[in-house]
This record gives sequence, structure tokens and C-alpha cells, in this order.
Amino acid sequence: MSARSLAPASFDPQDAFRGPYAARIAEFSEAGRQAGLAPASTDRERIALVLVDYQHDFVDPSGTLSVPGAQEDVGRLLTWFYAHADRITAIYASLDTHLPFQIFYPTWWQNPQTGEHPAPFTTITVEDVQEGRWLPLREPEWSRHYVQALRQQARKELMIWPYHTMQGTLGHMLVAPISEALAWHSAARQTQPHYIVKGLTPRTEFYGIFGAEVPDPSDPASQLNTALLETIMQHDRVFLAGEAKSHCVLESGRQLVQYFSQRPAVLQRLYVLRDCISSVQHPTINFDALAEEELARWERLGVHLVRSSDGLPA
Repeated sequence: MSARSLAPASFDPQDAFRGPYAARIAEFSEAGRQAGLAPASTDRERIALVLVDYQHDFVDPSGTLSVPGAQEDVGRLLTWFYAHADRITAIYASLDTHLPFQIFYPTWWQNPQTGEHPAPFTTITVEDVQEGRWLPLREPEWSRHYVQALRQQARKELMIWPYHTMQGTLGHMLVAPISEALAWHSAARQTQPHYIVKGLTPRTEFYGIFGAEVPDPSDPASQLNTALLETIMQHDRVFLAGEAKSHCVLESGRQLVQYFSQRPAVLQRLYVLRDCISSVQHPTINFDALAEEELARWERLGVHLVRSSDGLPA
């Protein structure tokens, strides 16, 4: 079935490049009601689509942490989606959600010699904190513990990010074509979308949709969400897409692979739409190369790396 045979007349893949606009929820919902598709509850094969952080700040070039190639990713993803929406049972869409004071923002740290805050894309290491190059202005004891735990548990150094996906801002919203697709699918298949809010815990980073890099004992929401892991992977097949390949998509997949490492049959249900994900560009770190190494590891464990042009593999 072709993309045009299911997509509403208002859909155009070029919508991904329009910039911010008010999502046409009523129009797409009505088109969904008129689509004549069977309810998702009748699906014999249950397919889940997991959309990671397709938000304005990551997708649109005007976003504060824009990912090069993200608009093209959205266009390809939606073309694939409308071609196969009659077989997609459930959609899970995550929303990276932040507050002004978080451990990965400039507001948390200061150079005690100059009084300056770290610029975005600054790396703060264990040694930087131990030797006093960067001073935590909040939660000093936890902050010192955090950079050590991050290195030991997540094998990372703390990265300072531009302010992005701030709660209640334009940057936080899903890009309009994604919101329209969710509304259309909900009406067409008579099922609710599932929204996953992540990133509100101030004292930790929250790349993966299932839990924080270093769980904060003061916030249960930062612990690994095993119920969500089990719920999503109960589907017969799970397709993963989103932004950024190098961070939130990668960590979400890593959490899945690690949790189900002793259940290879479950891992074989996971499909990564590799042409619907792109990596953050950093001045000195080749994030995409690191992501490709991890994807190759998943493939050796049975995860399927596919492209939207492959259709819906049998």
C-alpha cells in the first residue's frame, strides 16, 4: 500500500521543512476518522512505533540544539508511517523536558577564577571538579558524586548543553507534522498515543526514555522504568526513530539492549529506522562514529537496522 493511499490529502513530506506552524489537529483527526481503517485493537500482529524527541529544538534549524538532517529524517519517517499506518498498533512519543537549573546547564557551574559559566558543549570531567576548575553552584556534594558516577556507570563525562526543550516553550513541542500524524493515527485506528515525558530531574541527565544516566535516589521517576520497557517490547515488532541518533535514540536503544540482553528473542523484535535518525554535531567529538559503533553492536545481538525505503519488512 503506497503512502498516498493512506495519507490524508493535507499531508506533504515537505511539511517537515516549513518551520513552526500550528498543528492542524482537527483537520487531521477528521481525515483519520474518514480513513476507514480497522481499530488497532483488532491487529493480529502488534507493531509499536517509538518516536524519540522529534521536538522543535532538535528538528528545526532555528532550534537551540538543532540536529543537522533532522528535517529530512522527519520527512522520511512520516512517508514510511503513512504507508504502513494501517499496521501500526501503538505509538510512543517522548518529550525531552527541562527546567532552568539542571546539572548539564551553564547555570549549575562556574569558574571560580573568572566567574564565568561554562559555554555550551564544554566537557566537565572528574578532574575538572576535583581540581577546582569548575565549581558546582548547586548541590555541591551530589555534583561531585555525579561526575564520578557518570564516568563509572555510564562511561561518560558531563556535557554542558545549550538551553533546549524548556518546559512550556516552542522548543519543547513536537514538530507539527508529527503531532498531526499522531492525531490522524489516533482517530483512524481508534487508539490513544502514549507520551513519555523525560528530563525533569534536575540532578541528572536523561537521554534514554527509560531512565536517567545516573538515577537520583531523591526522584523515583529517574529510576529505570522496567514497566515501560516490558510494555513496549510485548509488541511483535518495535520500530525506533527520533533525535538525536548520537544521544537520546542511542541511549534509549542501549537501555533496551541491556535490559533484554538475556532474552535474545525479544531483542530480535527491535528495528531501528536508521535513515530517520541523525547525530548531534560537536566541534571536536565525532558523535556519529561513536553511534555507528554502538548500532553495529546491536546488530550483532539481533537488532534489525533498516531504512524507511525498505517498507515494512516481513
